[in-house]
Amino acid sequence: MYTKDQTIGLQASTKEFIQNPHNINIIQLRKLLKFHEYQYYVVAEPLISDYEYDLLYQYLKNLEIANPALIVHDSPTQRVGDSLNNSFETVAHLVPMLSLENSYNAEDLNDFHRKACEGALLNDITYCVEPKFDGASISLIYENDLLTSACTRGDGVAGEDITQNIKQIKSIPLSIPMKALGIQQMEIRGEVIMSKKSFDAFNEKLKENNIAPLANPRNAAAGSLRMKDPREVANRNLDAFIYHISYYTLLPGGVIPELLKTHSGSLELLWNMGFRSPQKEKKVISNIQGVIQFCNEFEVDRDSLPYEIDGLVIKINDFALQEKLGMTSHHPRWAIAYKFKARQATTILENIEFQVGRTGAVTPVAKLKAVAIGGVNVSSISMHNEEYIREKDLRLGDTVIIERAGDVIPQIVQSIPALRKGNEQIITFPTTCPVCDYALEKEETEAVWRCNNPLCSAQIVERIIHFVSKDAMDIKSFGDANIRKFYELGLLENIPQVYQLNFDTIGQLEGFGKKSVDNLKAAIEASKTQPLHRLIYALGIRFVGETTAKTIASHISHILDLESLTEDQLQAYDDVGVKVAKSIYQYFHEEKNIKLIKALEALDLNMIQTNATAVDGNLTGLNFLFTGTLTQLKRSDAEAMVEARGGHIVSGVSSKLNYLVVGEDAGSKLEKAKKIASIKIITEGDFIDLVKN
Repeated sequence: MYTKDQTIGLQASTKEFIQNPHNINIIQLRKLLKFHEYQYYVVAEPLISDYEYDLLYQYLKNLEIANPALIVHDSPTQRVGDSLNNSFETVAHLVPMLSLENSYNAEDLNDFHRKACEGALLNDITYCVEPKFDGASISLIYENDLLTSACTRGDGVAGEDITQNIKQIKSIPLSIPMKALGIQQMEIRGEVIMSKKSFDAFNEKLKENNIAPLANPRNAAAGSLRMKDPREVANRNLDAFIYHISYYTLLPGGVIPELLKTHSGSLELLWNMGFRSPQKEKKVISNIQGVIQFCNEFEVDRDSLPYEIDGLVIKINDFALQEKLGMTSHHPRWAIAYKFKARQATTILENIEFQVGRTGAVTPVAKLKAVAIGGVNVSSISMHNEEYIREKDLRLGDTVIIERAGDVIPQIVQSIPALRKGNEQIITFPTTCPVCDYALEKEETEAVWRCNNPLCSAQIVERIIHFVSKDAMDIKSFGDANIRKFYELGLLENIPQVYQLNFDTIGQLEGFGKKSVDNLKAAIEASKTQPLHRLIYALGIRFVGETTAKTIASHISHILDLESLTEDQLQAYDDVGVKVAKSIYQYFHEEKNIKLIKALEALDLNMIQTNATAVDGNLTGLNFLFTGTLTQLKRSDAEAMVEARGGHIVSGVSSKLNYLVVGEDAGSKLEKAKKIASIKIITEGDFIDLVKN
């Protein structure tokens, strides 16, 4: 429908409008929205983030409200959405499938509440709040207990018939007990999703077959519903949340069930009939201030869910009140969507920097045209390794979609080849270290290129940064910037010099008053008494994390005991496999490393196991591992409970593991544990009982 030149031009106009919204007329704005709807609904390759689309839509809506004479019948605001794909038969909804009005802050929610109270002639209203699932909307019709039809949302009046594909989703029952409730026909609404676990697993399969991975779970779910072969849909392990009863008829003599008088009751009814409704996730709240507080709290915890959501839906709980308020041609007056802060945006990949870590690993870092996501300006993103660049087909000058995964770590989701102008450059990975020019090497089993020059200045600085970090020696008041500054000034050239700093010289530097110097001096001195496992971790031995460091420390009296241990002896320890044992053995058989340890010992650092007395409790001698999301305990608290009772935490599944504690959305560790008969697989509740007893 659109040529490449048109696509590039419309995308450029979109960006220009978002930056300067007053420099475009209403006709151009409608044209842009129609273009992006086509990209989203038909091509299934969106060129802007949802948040950017919402900005366009809201601006058009405001213009039309201010100028009603400018509204035309085919404006994007006059329909719910479009589905221009003619591959499926069209099916009419029994009740129009309208969209929801969006809100982004407390002011919007208060305004919605005020209008609802005015329309209902009430001072306050009880609401039901539930997650806004980020997937593909569906409508299902059941007659005489049987699923007879399923379709997409389409234009809100009719959608595409996807009945056969919907039947492949195991969480959607093919029959439900309606007759027993006096109901003859029912139309219900929901969202098809792909869980984070299923999405990751499916992308892994695609990579194994040299197929480009899918961009995100939402696109994966939407694209799956339009597949020609239902067997392929079944392979994608889709799920569905059913959250709304839009229409129903009663059998002769039937009486409206009590649960169908409120929205929260309808969710319970759907759950009882066998649907996965947000019965457990919902919350009934008696006032709008409580709703606002709940929205703020839920946004913080959104990433603990095993599926993606992009907000919450607030609905008036009483059905009679919903009917009284009615709806506009576009949205119901009794519900509103609260959208979380944007986590995706499009921007330009302007440059690449290659950074060298403490182990010599060379990591490409994307330098982007700065863009705000979730209230944070993002201009730099790690791209991990050369394969990452190749898999995502990234080029300098590309327009890319970026995302803040978990609202913390930004990542590039995908490039948008359709917007290339021809002057983009293929990214060439260096063959020598960008810092010391030493030839880079890559092991056959790794995807990482490394600089193996031990005198590389970048590695020296990164090793010092790791040594003083919070989880290692925990030397507060140091900081990355100060370490780099001290290194550049020649005040700090290796790890032992951390304990030999010239504080008189530091006190003369800008930004270092007497108090800050005293704080740094005290923190360095205090670190000398850190327990042995922290020192082992701080040394930066490859593959030795915090858990493994604790394991090793618990089996030795002095750190140099590791000099005399063989790889086989190390492997006898819980949580130490072949790779880890080999790395430890090699580290303690290199003269420079032994020299470093002895230098630190001469500077009075603790080298012995001071916590040698084992805790004797009801879990003594047992090894535990946690997988999935815990709902009653924090993972760190659960692990501390094990250690406080004499148990031990391991980092991987092996025959040495006694208990695997499984939370929600458990991953590959669970599948691996099922194959080892000696491992006991228990729930979080079982674990709590075990600890208590």
